[in-house]
Amino acid sequence: MTKKITLISWHYLLSKRKAGFHWLADAYHKMGYEVLFITAPISWASKLRKDFRFEYPILEEANKFIEKEPRLFSYVLFTFIHPFSLRNIWINRLTSPLVNLYKNINLGQAEQFIKASDVIIFESTPALMLFDPFKKLNPSAKFIYRVSDDVRLLGFHPKVIEEEVRIVSKFDHVSVPCQYIFDIHKTFNSSNNMTLDLHGLKKAIFDKDSPNPYNTEKVVNLIFVGNSHFDYQFLTITSDLFQDWMFHIIGPIPNLPKKNNIIAYGEMPFSKTVAYIKHANIGLLTLSYKKGAESFTDSLKTIQYTYCRLPIAAPSYLSSTRTNMFYYEPGDSESIRNCLEKASRFEKSAVDISSVLGWKELANRLLS
Repeated sequence: MTKKITLISWHYLLSKRKAGFHWLADAYHKMGYEVLFITAPISWASKLRKDFRFEYPILEEANKFIEKEPRLFSYVLFTFIHPFSLRNIWINRLTSPLVNLYKNINLGQAEQFIKASDVIIFESTPALMLFDPFKKLNPSAKFIYRVSDDVRLLGFHPKVIEEEVRIVSKFDHVSVPCQYIFDIHKTFNSSNNMTLDLHGLKKAIFDKDSPNPYNTEKVVNLIFVGNSHFDYQFLTITSDLFQDWMFHIIGPIPNLPKKNNIIAYGEMPFSKTVAYIKHANIGLLTLSYKKGAESFTDSLKTIQYTYCRLPIAAPSYLSSTRTNMFYYEPGDSESIRNCLEKASRFEKSAVDISSVLGWKELANRLLS
């Protein structure tokens, strides 16, 4: 009998932008598993907040069990409301009972697959509130928590953060992607169930030959790929300092400066994004600071840039032992200039990529 795996992720299965859970689903699918990819949480509140996931057929597929490929299923767990922070300590306290109600939502057509799953993998989202209902449905499954981000950094409702602390030791395996998050979890995880596993990479896509998408190799091309925590001040300063360099911004980032040397692409299919990373001169990990942002030191973006042997420009709070990272003090023009000039002189062949994992390797680590 074919084994079944359920993944619960914030992302939509067929989104253009690929995150870690997309690649884990792909890896398990190719390994022969039946895979259910649940998108949660998402609700009418997400719609009101102009969540970019609604660029996809969220409402059309809401609460429908859909086979996207043989053995690969999608389920958008759509609700009237979902746990989200109202950015006010008192209002959040008042809404805590409502957040707890999320545990009682109807799992609909996904319930039978969850009951039959051999493995259930949660991402670090407010859907952690569903741990107990899933455990009650299927107590014999192996429960894995793949921590994609620090829930404190993401500004979730305090009840979700409390829930993570409460349940983390109940997972069979907790896998974290960077030392910073590992150290945080050690302060409240009483179980010996945790491993440090950096993000994986779809190496085959990066290893393929791809045409250079940039107009000329004589221009220094800098690439940013992502959708959050973007440092607008950095881009404003650098685009003035280096007016003959081109800044390429891929992702749903609004209100970018309108300058001749800034090109905004919006969201782009991952297969097309790879060429922009591979042929860039410098990778930008230029993120604005927020408490907990230190966890981005080993982000998927960092791994992708590193595998392509790019020098990486990053704020000083992301300091690490990576030889291809160059640092600046946020808002300091001279520091930014020095960082980028050093990065532009970096010898790419010096980057060691032997420790970068493929997604199949990471997928197997989670199960072992």
